[in-house]
Amino acid sequence: MTNEWPVEEFIDQRVTYTLQVSDKLVLVENVPARVSLQTGERLFSPDVVERLQEIVWEQKVPVRVVETPVFEFPAVVA
Repeated sequence: MTNEWPVEEFIDQRVTYTLQVSDKLVLVENVPARVSLQTGERLFSPDVVERLQEIVWEQKVPVRVVETPVFEFPAVVA
């Protein structure tokens, strides 16, 4: 029996980062990330996280605005 964790492969990609701030959905496109080939998990460097925070809180004029539908997941009746 071994105690080795499986090796997970990551690739560098540009992704869209989504965040909900109060009642607004914010999208930041072309964010550099390391993405797991197995799970799709996205890892961001500390520098990228810091820049994302600046972008979101600066509230500059966005490059474009996207309208998106919102759905609510139905309650499960037991």
